[in-house]
Parts: sequence; C-alpha cells; structure tokens
Amino acid sequence: MAEAHQAVAFQFTVSPEGIDLQLSHAALKEVYLSGLRSWKKKFNHFVTGVYPASPSSWLFMVTAILVTQYSRLDPSMGMIGKIKEHLPVSDYLSDQGLTVLSALAFSTGLWLALIVTMRSILKMLLCYHGWIFEEHGKISNTTKIWLALVKIFAGRKPMLYSYQASLPRLPVPALKDTMQRFLESVRPLKTDAEFQRMAGLARDFERTLGPRLQWYLKLKSWWASNYVSDWWEEYVYLRSRGPLMVNSNYYGMDFIYVTPTPIQAARAGNLVYAMLLYRRKLTREEIKPLMIQGGLPMCSAQYERMFNTTRVPGMEGDTIQHLRDSKHIAVYHAGRFFRVWLYHNGRLMRPRELQAQFQMILDDPTPPLPGEEKLGALTAADRDPWARARQTYFRSGVNEQSLSIVEKAAFFVTLDTSEQGLQGPNPSQALDAYSKSLLHGRCCDRWFDKSFTLIVYRNGKSGINAEHSWADAPIVAHLWEYTIATDAFMLGYDANGNCKGDMDSSIPPPQKLQWDIPPECQQVILQSLSVALALANDIDFNAFPFKEFGKGLIKKCRTSPDSFIQLCLQLAHFRDKQKFCLTYEASMTRLFREGRTETVRSCTIESLQLCQAFARGIRSKISLRLLRVAAEKHQNLYRHAMTGAGIDRHLFCLYVVSKYLGLDSPFLREVLSEPWRLSTSQTPIQQMELFDLQNHPDYVSFGGGFGPVDDDGYGVSYVIVGEDLINFHVSCKFSSKETVSVCQHIKEELLRSLGLILLFLLMKS
Repeated sequence: MAEAHQAVAFQFTVSPEGIDLQLSHAALKEVYLSGLRSWKKKFNHFVTGVYPASPSSWLFMVTAILVTQYSRLDPSMGMIGKIKEHLPVSDYLSDQGLTVLSALAFSTGLWLALIVTMRSILKMLLCYHGWIFEEHGKISNTTKIWLALVKIFAGRKPMLYSYQASLPRLPVPALKDTMQRFLESVRPLKTDAEFQRMAGLARDFERTLGPRLQWYLKLKSWWASNYVSDWWEEYVYLRSRGPLMVNSNYYGMDFIYVTPTPIQAARAGNLVYAMLLYRRKLTREEIKPLMIQGGLPMCSAQYERMFNTTRVPGMEGDTIQHLRDSKHIAVYHAGRFFRVWLYHNGRLMRPRELQAQFQMILDDPTPPLPGEEKLGALTAADRDPWARARQTYFRSGVNEQSLSIVEKAAFFVTLDTSEQGLQGPNPSQALDAYSKSLLHGRCCDRWFDKSFTLIVYRNGKSGINAEHSWADAPIVAHLWEYTIATDAFMLGYDANGNCKGDMDSSIPPPQKLQWDIPPECQQVILQSLSVALALANDIDFNAFPFKEFGKGLIKKCRTSPDSFIQLCLQLAHFRDKQKFCLTYEASMTRLFREGRTETVRSCTIESLQLCQAFARGIRSKISLRLLRVAAEKHQNLYRHAMTGAGIDRHLFCLYVVSKYLGLDSPFLREVLSEPWRLSTSQTPIQQMELFDLQNHPDYVSFGGGFGPVDDDGYGVSYVIVGEDLINFHVSCKFSSKETVSVCQHIKEELLRSLGLILLFLLMKS
C-alpha cells in the first residue's frame, strides 16, 4: 500500500569489483546470491513438495507393486530385477527381502516421477494467461478446457505451500514492449517537446545500454525464483533511511459501528488468542492457499514471516530477523514495556487468562523508567540514528536483554490509553482521528519495526499497524479478517463483557522489562521523537464510507468496479488541481512464485480525454464511448501487470543492474525519480465466508490506509464491501502547497465524481 514512497525515494551505491570480458563480478555475484536464496526456500518447503500426492498415495503405490510381484506380474518391465542385482546389501538379505526392497525402491521412484510429471504439467498450465484477457462472463472453449485440466492436476485439499513449486517464474518482459508501454503511460503528462525528449532517451537506452542490462535480468530469471522480489525488498524497503512511520507502515481498522466489548483487557485477550490460533494454523500450513477463478493458486510465500519477525536497523541497510517460534508477546502501556508469556503448562493460554494478564498490566502503578516512555520513537524516525543508538546503547546488560525480548516477541501489543471510534459530536472527525492514531499514534507507543503491532484502545476499539518490507497489505488483511471474525463470531464475551472460559490462577504475572538508558541515549530518543512528531502532525487524514451505491450497481452498468473508482479518482484529482499526475495503483503478481506487486499507471490518454470531456460539460454518446474505452484501457493495464507485463518493476531491476555494473543511464535515472502524486490501492476482503453481511452488516472491517506517497500528493486506499458500500481512506500533507485544500476538498471532489460518472452511466445504459 505505502510502497510507492520507497519506489521513488530509494538510493544505493554499488561498486563493481572489476569488469572482465564485459561481465561485472558484482552483478554476477548478486544474481548468484539471489538464486541461492531461492533454492534455500525451495528446500525448506520439501515437506509439502510431494503435493498433489500424499503419503497415503505412496503407500498405495508400494502396496500395488508388491501385490503384482507376488502375483508374478512385472509392471516394471524388468527394472525391479535390475535394481535387485545392484543392491549393495544382497549378501545380507534373503531373496524375498531383496525383492521387497527392490519393489520398494522402484515404487518410490515411480511415485516421485509421477509427482514431478503432474507438477510440471500444472506449471505449464499455470503459464497460460489468456483467460484474464477474455470479456467478463464470456469464457472461450480453450479456457474451459484449460480450467478443467488445472482442476485435475491441482489435486485436492492443498496445504498453504502446496502449490509453491508449481507456480511459474515471473517472466522478464521484452525490452521493446516495456519502452513502448512506458512512453504510452507518460504521454498524457508531458508536452510535445517533453515527450519527444523522453522518447529520444528511451530509444537511445533501448538501442545501447538496455540490451546488456536485459541479459543480466534474463540470467537471474532463469536461476532465481523471482527476478524482482529480493531486490525490491532490499533496495526499496530495507535500504530506505527515512522513517517507517507514515512513509512505509500502514494500518487496518476495526469494526466502526459496533464494539464487541468495552473492556480493554477482554478485547485484547480475545484478539491475541485469535491471532495465536491463526499462527497455529499457519505453522501447520492449514490455511488454504488463496485461489482465484475458482481454482488458480496464488503464491503464499509472504505468509512465512508474519509472526516472530522484526526489522533490525543497520547503518547501510536494515535486515529482517525471523524466528521459527516465539513463546511471548511484548506489551506497551502508559510508557512501560512488559513481557506476557503465551503458554502455561505446555498449552496455549486461554482468552480469560490473557485478559487477566492484560488487566494486571493496566492496574500496575509502576512509573516508566528514565527514557522508557518514549523509547519507541527510535523506530518511528530516521533509521540511521536508531541504528547508531542500537549499536551504542543496546549491546549489553539489561538494555540488550529487554530489546531482545521486544524484537523476539511473536508480535507487539499496545494497550492505548486513549479512546477511538465513532464518538463525540462529530463522528467524521472522530473517524479521521482514529485513522491517524492507527497510522502513527503518539509516535512512541508503537514498535514500528515489528511485523505488526496490535493496538487496543481503552474503550475496546482496536486496529493493526504493519511494517511493509516482509509482506504486502493483503497478507496482513487476511490475518486481520480472521482475527476480528474469530473474536466476534467464535470466541465472544459473557454478559459482563469479559472473555469466556476458565482460568488458572497460578499463572505468573507479566514481567516488566528493565532499562538503563543513559542521558545521551535519552537525547537521541527525544530527537527522534521530534522528527516523528513533525511528520505525524503534518499528516491530514480523511476516512469516510460511501453508502450511496457500491459494486452491485456499478457492475449492472457493465463496468469494472475498480476501473470505475480509478476513473473517479482521476476526475476528482483533475477537478481539484486542473491537471493530471503520475498515478500509482498497486497490483499483485502472486500468480508467479514469490510475486509481490506491480504498478498500474492509471493516468492514461483515455482517462485524460474522459476527464476533459466531463470538464467541458459534454454528456453525449461520445462521452459514454470515452468512458467505456477508458475503463477497458485500465482493465487491460491491470491484466498486463498481473501477468508479469508491467512497466515499473522491469525498469527498477534494470536500474539495479546498471548500478552493479557501475553504469549511468540518464533514462533510468529520470524515470525512477518521477513523483507519484496520486498513490492508490484497493485491498479486497478475501474471506467473505467469515462474515455475514446480510444479518450482521456492521461486523466487517472498515479497511485500512497509508500516508501520502509524495509530499505534494495524495494517498488513497479503498475497500469494496459487499454490494452497496465503498470505504475510503485519503491522506495528504498540510505543509504541501499543492494540497493546500487538504483532504476534505479531494473527498468532496471524489464524492461528486462518483455520483457524476454513475449518473451518466445510468442515463446512457
């Protein structure tokens, strides 16, 4: 969601060790290391690697082969006999024993060969993407046959990582195609002279440096599982030196119209327990892999580091520390840090027991130690001061021990001292304040380095703040959907609002962490807090529900809901600024192994023509045609992005290779420095089966949001809920001269645009 900020702002330096026969050692070394990381991941999933087969199928195969042997049949066509002759233990086993061992070896080899064959066929089938370009509701015979074959070879009852080895690699687009698509994407944003200059740079790059850089990318794509993802994680996220808060981290919101319980400790107990149930399912790989089109698997690699993970600051770049397990969580309340154990007598603590632990923390009158209250500000501000402070003040003694407890926790929990939600005389302003609280809080009461922080407010409202480098928003949203649904519909509360169930009174209390923070470190903390507060106070946020209509009515007008909203955003921005801007919409590439995201450049020539027609007051069949063409254009851009034919990740990787080769490209340098003034993202609800919108329409998350990508731009997140609701989260900066009208104005323009375009569609349909 917030990735576009780093996609523009990243910088790094690589010095090649030398050039030999036009091959850079630094570039080749990086390609080799990328492949090595990929193969390690493949080995780690060897246990699920036998899918679509199963241990029972192996047993069936062995039994069948042994039966044929005793029936004097030989389905191996003599191979069992050959194996028997070459067994090294022939002197120690009877003839019957040798026959059984040979049949066992043959049947196991045959079983593995069938697995490899089925996987290879499935992988080839998943390389076909013609289905995505077909008109909605009209499936060709080719696609029908293909879907049937996919379902046959995909097997039944897959585990979370069952399809990983069958997913195809992300293809490297042809250089010519990327150049053509790039020039087409910038045409509506440049004058004729500017466009001719950019076209000249692109042609020169395509003719000279581009083919050489492309060669390295193809080499990496053959060797590594994904030619983008590891570099994207390292250079866009981990080497970014700016604050994580606002710029990178994003948030997810609770139900807004209902609160399951007003008791803070009880709500925290149920939510933490629900998250631990999710973690157990994740560890056992019982979570079903996400499927689209009724049977096409998506990559599940990002789930691996959801829990027991933290981002560790470094001077040149951060690292991600992930543990296989963690038996505690770290909790922050009123300036103090605590450790809460998750297990007692070998079992998971029950919700009522967790509530008791949190209540002890809330009742603890102990004041914070010097420097403890604002310690979290180090994770909110610039990375280098935090890295230096960590090296200087947290390498030994109680500081090292306490920091290790925080960083090695399963996740971080903040028991917030404020109240949030739809409250007070102005619910709209309350919702905006709720969003800002989830995004940055008080800048010192979240641990922004943790994979995620669970936030529970004094009145029982909750939310989640997630670090971006380890995974993208849909992964965290999947966890959050499960958590709030389990809390509300499965666990529940008693008549007094407390967690249900019994508790063991012998469980020890939470452990308060100890710190010995010297005055010099306290000064660094205060400086970081000052930077973080300046950033947080500069953020304007507007979160609002749009209830007039939803995707149901939009689809009746034979228009894609996402394309409709994107066109409304273009029109709203044009009406607000009287100009167009480079627009970022996040699309996923999880049809490929270890795929993450790609950019859809939503501002197109077609959307420009549509907005200009509406601005001139044209309401005719010509405008309707422009609307249809603009929506179809957006859909095609999204389809290309999903199928590995996007623009920006390819250009990004070409730039990385150029840095390793020590070569300068004016074209790439200019392209990757262009600001994204409008950054947008849709996070769909993935587990609708967990919610009952018909009977309980208020029991669904309001979605989530992120900070503005550019200092002079907007960040817009939206979630389509059911058939009749769209929730928006819009952000910008008060300090910007470009967005001086703040979020309220762009909200008003967006609402007008939504109504205007739909009304026009209804009149002409």
